[in-house]
Amino acid sequence: MGSKLYEAAYPFQDDVLALPVEDIDRAAAWYGEGFGLREVERRDDPVPTVILERDGVKIGFAINGRDASQDGAAILVNDIGRARDELAANDVKTVNWRVDERDGEKYQVFFVVAPDGLCYYFHQPMS
Repeated sequence: MGSKLYEAAYPFQDDVLALPVEDIDRAAAWYGEGFGLREVERRDDPVPTVILERDGVKIGFAINGRDASQDGAAILVNDIGRARDELAANDVKTVNWRVDERDGEKYQVFFVVAPDGLCYYFHQPMS
């Protein structure tokens, strides 16, 4: 794995520990292989949920009936090139490699749309 890559994850909607999916096992497997996340917790109450983690950053998936195409997470990384290369090596398609500007700060960014429809915004501040 090497050094720490993930710094933080922020949900697009309500809860980065309950992103909507239809199949917990499939989500755990795909994010494990694709994003290098490892499973740290699984529960069935109130809905089936799995929590995955990498570098101390937790992302969770739940069968909660919400619309995956309207949700996802912004993932802050400390080496955007390495993040993209690693995803590509794991057969994860990345799109929209570009520079965004927010509040006068520039970010190198790209997106991943997962098979479950969730969208991920990988970003790193450009110093």
